[in-house]
Amino acid sequence: MKQVIKIVVIFVGIIFHIALFAKEVIKQPNIIIIVADDLGYGDIASYGQKKIKTPNIDQLTRQGMKFTQHYAGSTVCAPSRATLMTGQHTGHNQIRGNHELGGYRDEEEKGQMPLSAGTATLATVLKSAGYRTGAIGKWGLGGPGSQGEPQYHGFDHFFGYLDQKQAHNYYPTHLWRNGKRVALDNDFFIAHTHLNGTSKKPKDYKLYMGNEYAPDLLIDEALHFISTSSEKEQVEKPFFLYLAFVTVHAALQVPDDRLPAYTNNWQEPEMTDLGYTPHPRPRAARAAMISNMDKSIGRILSQLKAQGLDENTLIIFTSDNGPSPEGGADMAFFNSAGELRGVKQDLYEGGIRVPMIARWTESIKAGTTNDHVSAFWDFLPTLAELSGAAIPEDTNGLSFLPTLVGNEINQKEHSSLYWEFKRNRNGATGTQAVRMGKWKVLRLETKTEPIWQLFNLSTDLAEQKNLAEKYPEIIDKAKAIINERSASVLPKWEF
Repeated sequence: MKQVIKIVVIFVGIIFHIALFAKEVIKQPNIIIIVADDLGYGDIASYGQKKIKTPNIDQLTRQGMKFTQHYAGSTVCAPSRATLMTGQHTGHNQIRGNHELGGYRDEEEKGQMPLSAGTATLATVLKSAGYRTGAIGKWGLGGPGSQGEPQYHGFDHFFGYLDQKQAHNYYPTHLWRNGKRVALDNDFFIAHTHLNGTSKKPKDYKLYMGNEYAPDLLIDEALHFISTSSEKEQVEKPFFLYLAFVTVHAALQVPDDRLPAYTNNWQEPEMTDLGYTPHPRPRAARAAMISNMDKSIGRILSQLKAQGLDENTLIIFTSDNGPSPEGGADMAFFNSAGELRGVKQDLYEGGIRVPMIARWTESIKAGTTNDHVSAFWDFLPTLAELSGAAIPEDTNGLSFLPTLVGNEINQKEHSSLYWEFKRNRNGATGTQAVRMGKWKVLRLETKTEPIWQLFNLSTDLAEQKNLAEKYPEIIDKAKAIINERSASVLPKWEF
């Protein structure tokens, strides 16, 4: 009998230690999603950029996994961020465009179409798994006083711009913290104010600068949010931080002390009025803005290391859509879209294929490159699976967690990806796009008959050779996928 009891005690001890080991292995990581604004596929060094310095993002690439076929949720800000938050592509999402409310003046601030109350979001999912949640930066999914504010969609803490029109100005009069207006020491001006004629005088740009540069305030807030965690506390209360930079969306605005690294590098075009606050050195300004964002990311990496959190923190860096020439940004000079066709507002690859880098030193093999096809609506199921939360049934996404942790044999693949964007562009009143394996189909809606385009991305990444007439059966498959879209909330988004 004593022998039996002894065996039972040993067995229970083994089970106990296995349980402890298992708990340690599946310990929830902290999660930081960093989303740049209007940063193109070719705008950072690890994706081919030669002119702009991004050493900290380069470090993320060396220490993590670089994705070569990752897509934004849309080709403009609000719908792209909505797909990230909800896990639904623009054929099912309630927000399918930048539906602006109010105006640019402070007293007209109303934001964009708000997310509906009760919408399941990335934050509500992670919060259900025990995460402390924060959003810092540009929101764009509901203005002041609306049901779309972040605190109504799973975020414990928010600081930044609610109205993305306000985010066109890097020197705003105010930001928002948890539903309350935070005044800044900046005079009011509209970033779309036109100069009188065409000015070539740098002193005129001083009219469009202030005392408090919002990107600096946003990164300080992010560091404070992280600092409230410690290595001991994160086991029971990990954090999720959604850090949505306003960089490098127009206007081109950067403090003078950030310019010297690029001031003498290139000949600059004449200072012209391009609908946003003009800059006397637009090339240097854009490069300095991206480098400033990179330095902010470096501060985050240092903070995580100082607190002992860097090993078990998943960092994902990406962009909300392709690059934009607005405000004098020189896309050709920087080769911002790389070898891809199109820019922001296009559903060609340059408008929606974006950088994506994931670093989690405990679990992601360093220095790897992966061609898994993924999109913004995959973030929700991926992080739900990672956290142990239930995955909402209405998601269009697939978890790419197996790819992250090197278990690609179990990675599910999308049979198709879908986007739609209703706007006059490239001679069309709206565009729909489908990715199926190597094939990319675009339907350009016109006032008469739609125009169909078909590209083989494996041999024609620049989307130059239209094969629609040669492969009508591929077009038919795309039509069936397009017909699966749901009706739009707003008539102006309907096809």
